[in-house]
Amino acid sequence: MESLPAQPLRLSSFALFGAFFQAGLMGFGGVLPMIRRVMVEDRKWLTSAEFNEHISLCQFLPGANVANLAVIFGSRVCGPQGSIAALTGLLGAPIAIVLVIAGLYARYGELTLVRHMVTGLSAGAAGLILATALKIAMPLRHSVLNMAVAALAFAALGIFRLPFLPSLCVIVPLSMALAGWRLRA
Repeated sequence: MESLPAQPLRLSSFALFGAFFQAGLMGFGGVLPMIRRVMVEDRKWLTSAEFNEHISLCQFLPGANVANLAVIFGSRVCGPQGSIAALTGLLGAPIAIVLVIAGLYARYGELTLVRHMVTGLSAGAAGLILATALKIAMPLRHSVLNMAVAALAFAALGIFRLPFLPSLCVIVPLSMALAGWRLRA
């Protein structure tokens, strides 16, 4: 007996708004770790590989990666209103919070306690980003070619500090060529 093809994921604007609101509200030091957790681990809307594909596309596009992800994913699962719902959910609360914190920081930023708190927050944010990078990299471990491209990108940008756009113009076509070669092999 043949199985039916999987139905494409369809979500309501409300579900998208809620998920991206949750991620935006909880995403201290960068919202990508929270978006990944919500979309892959909690709601299971995407697999790790699908999330990596989405975020790879979003990193290639101009603009904020997570905003691009909200627009693209929202559109895919709910049309234009899904894009609006996801982006509004993602940005609404953080914008309000940042405006309040900016006002408080302008008034109290010179206090030693405040400076120490900001230093502690930066360390926590770095840890969140590193943890997310490792989670995104885990599916790549099954392919030596994927790991080589990731290592090349890390070396170019993280170690040698080469300019982003020229590095992207080399790494993306190389990655696409290797993917095409793998498909033909």
